[in-house]
Amino acid sequence: MRRAVIRGVGHYLPERVVENAEFETALDTTDEWIRSRSGIERRHFAAETETTSQLATKAARAALASAGMTAQDLDAIVLATSTADLTFPSAATMVQDALGMTGGFAFDVQAVCAGFVYALANANGMILSGQADRVMVIGAETFSRILDWSDRSTCVLFGDGAGAVILEAATGDGTPADRGILATDLNSDGRYRDLLYVDGGVSTGTSGVLRMQGKEVFRHAVDKLAATAEAALEKAGLTHADVDWIVPHQANIRIIQATAKKLGMPMEKVVVTVQDHGNTSAASIPLALSVGVERGQIRSGDVVVVEAIGGGLAWGSVALRW
Repeated sequence: MRRAVIRGVGHYLPERVVENAEFETALDTTDEWIRSRSGIERRHFAAETETTSQLATKAARAALASAGMTAQDLDAIVLATSTADLTFPSAATMVQDALGMTGGFAFDVQAVCAGFVYALANANGMILSGQADRVMVIGAETFSRILDWSDRSTCVLFGDGAGAVILEAATGDGTPADRGILATDLNSDGRYRDLLYVDGGVSTGTSGVLRMQGKEVFRHAVDKLAATAEAALEKAGLTHADVDWIVPHQANIRIIQATAKKLGMPMEKVVVTVQDHGNTSAASIPLALSVGVERGQIRSGDVVVVEAIGGGLAWGSVALRW
C-alpha cells in the first residue's frame, strides 16, 4: 500500500520576540493576566518588510536540509495560510520561485488555524492517488498584520512564524504499523463563521482585523478537537495506548489541557509550544512538530496525532507514524 511518509521538517521564527510585558504600556493588561488565561509568555512578530512567503521559504529550506533534498526533488508545494502576501497569486508560487523550483505545481489552502491539517490531508491524497511523489506542506502566517491593537482579548494571543514538512511516497503493508500518514479526518460547519473571522476582504475594500468570541470558540474547540482525534485514531485502527504524542494547535494552554483530559491523555504526551510562539494559526502545528523533533521528543516510529480548529469553523486531525 502506498503511504505518505514524513522525510523532513523545519521551521522559522522572526527575530523580533515580544514578551507579554511589552503590551502593558498600551493595553489594560499584565503579563500575569495573559499567562493565566492563555499560557502565552511571548511570541514572534515579523519585521515590517517580512512577508508570509518569506517566512515560509525559510521554513521550507530548513525542511529540505532536514530531508537531504533540493527543491527540484519536489513535485508540489501546498501552503496553508490566511495571511498570504497578496490576494493572488498564491504565496505557494512565491515560495516555489524563491526556492528555484521550476517544475511541479504549488497552491495555497485556506482553513485558518486548521489550514495545516487540511493541507496535510490534501498532500496525502495526492500521494496516495499517484498525482505526486514528494510534497512540501507548509503552514505560514503573519497574523500581526490583521490584529486590532486596542482589543486586549485578541491581540495578545497571536504570533508569526512558519513550519514545513516534506512528504514522500513509500510502500507499506496497509497496517497501523506502517510509517506515514495512517488516517485523516476533516470537518467544517459554516453556521459558526461569526465566532472567529476577519472583518475585511474584497467585499469591504479593506484588509480588516481579527474578531473572535473567545468563550464560544473555547466551548466548541474542546469537544470538536477531541472528537476529530478519536475519529482519526479509529480510522487508523489505533487506540489511545498506541499514541506517543498529541501535537495540538497551539492556541491556548487551557484548550490544550482540556482536550488532553477529554481524550484521557496525560500532558506528558502533549507537545506544547504555545508559551513561546502564541497562536500562529496555520503555522502552529508544523512549528510544534519541528520543535518537538528538535527537542528529541518526536522520534522515528512514534505515533503522532495532530489536531486543529479554526475559523469557519473548520477542524480536523491526522494520525501518522513518524
